[in-house]
Amino acid sequence: MDSEQAALGFTALGQGTRLELMRALLAAGPSGLPAGEIGIRLGVPASTLSFHLRALEQAGLVAATRHGRSLVYAAQIVRLRGLVAFLAEACCGGQPDRCGDLHRLFDTERETTPMEAPRFNVLFLCTRNSARSIMAEAILNRIGEGRFQAYSAGSEPAAEGPLPEVLSQLKALGHDVSALRSKSWDVFTGPQAPRMDFVIALCDTLAGQACPDFGETALTAAWPLPDPAKFSGSAAERATLLNELYAALQRRLGIFTSLPFSTLSRMALQARLDELAHPQGTNQGMNQGMARA
Repeated sequence: MDSEQAALGFTALGQGTRLELMRALLAAGPSGLPAGEIGIRLGVPASTLSFHLRALEQAGLVAATRHGRSLVYAAQIVRLRGLVAFLAEACCGGQPDRCGDLHRLFDTERETTPMEAPRFNVLFLCTRNSARSIMAEAILNRIGEGRFQAYSAGSEPAAEGPLPEVLSQLKALGHDVSALRSKSWDVFTGPQAPRMDFVIALCDTLAGQACPDFGETALTAAWPLPDPAKFSGSAAERATLLNELYAALQRRLGIFTSLPFSTLSRMALQARLDELAHPQGTNQGMNQGMARA
């Protein structure tokens, strides 16, 4: 953070109502608060509140996400820590450890590195765990560049394993398929299972079953895609549809991996995940192809 950015942040905070507003949002955590509720808590008229929120938003200290008809605001923790760290950096001639507890706010190894290189566990689900979720697991583990660990599972995993043509396609595209197998989602429940950050279903329904509990911290999303097991037509037509499915997943996961995870609130991140359920044009070609077949 440079001097001009820091000055903008401190200027935005240099007013009593805005300080109370920031304290309220920090207390609310990453879920944030609707603008109307903030106004009630602080006893501030809507027009005045809007003015102060806009100043904090321009400084990057809060961010808004639309939820229905409401705007929900959340504190931007990374920006706020950077603002305080800007002062701590100069403490005692660049030796912040001599400034008592203040040096903890400028622990760059502890605070910056995890934010720049987070590692997320992502579980993809579909009923049989034989095609869509298998593809997604392979794609994310390759394009995630170590920042993501992908898994896949199903509510009724195929006893015969992944579709052979799916494995052949992935292998032809350079993926290591040796560890890919169909497995039950029960593998990812219980205290010994890896903690999931994201759980993404790739089919409309999971054989009518409710998903198990993958932990309170997991964000969930549904990205419905056509089932390759239902593809018909000639071998060439099936190959084309599988290629389109692969391309759709790669495009969607490319957007997913590029999201600014460190700066989005939990609510904002959930909204971005939901938007990826129907990115423009993603499913249209496959659905038309299945209709022709």
